[in-house]
Amino acid sequence: MDESEFTFRLDGKVAVLTGGASGIGAGIARALAQAGAHVVIADIDQQGAERQVGLLINDGLSASAIALNLADESAIIASCKDIVSRHGAPWILVNNAGLQDREALLEGSSSHWERMQQINSRGPFFMTRELAQAMVSAGRGGRIVNIASAALRGSIVKGLAAYTASKGALLGLSQASAFELVEHDITVNTVLPGGVATPGAIAATGPVPEGPARRPPPLGMCAAEDIAAAVVYFASPAARRVTNQVLAVDGGFSVS
Repeated sequence: MDESEFTFRLDGKVAVLTGGASGIGAGIARALAQAGAHVVIADIDQQGAERQVGLLINDGLSASAIALNLADESAIIASCKDIVSRHGAPWILVNNAGLQDREALLEGSSSHWERMQQINSRGPFFMTRELAQAMVSAGRGGRIVNIASAALRGSIVKGLAAYTASKGALLGLSQASAFELVEHDITVNTVLPGGVATPGAIAATGPVPEGPARRPPPLGMCAAEDIAAAVVYFASPAARRVTNQVLAVDGGFSVS
């Protein structure tokens, strides 16, 4: 067999990454760029996205930024059209952007619930629809990686009812998308990150975290690079026969 089919290189590929201005997304952006991809960082924080692009370019890597508002369907459509116009159909879409704010279940509000669903599951649905259409039209296949949460496997604290439900919806989207896109050679897989001390996690609002996810995982807390490694695998030629799979990167939480 051709050895290139089992490489983790992404040379010449275009990768679209939501929420890459900081945290896990910034780690994913760097890993994809180091693998050879041109990374389009799509983020509502355009200044932060451009800052990350500057860091990557300074290191000899390839990247660009675009403003993206996941709360607005028409804005998503416009941003995706802009991406395709500039770079052609992407090979990789990583739905990473998300909110982590907490709200106690018994005090739950419709506004908090709707905001979580809007950003964490509705936005990725529109991103998948728009860019998968471009992938199908290009006829070259592609990769979609959704970043859900180890909260779906029990790594949870109080206040995550709306958050966990939104990530469960994202996992369901992965499964349905994998089924509908497999005939186009587009794979769809999901990564479940465990605890990562990102700016978003630290700044999350709501009740003080309390629950199983507070106990230290046996392999230690994850870093953005750990999540990024899983994304690069799913995006790479080495994962050409892998779809509808879920990989928890949680420091061994499940055996603690």
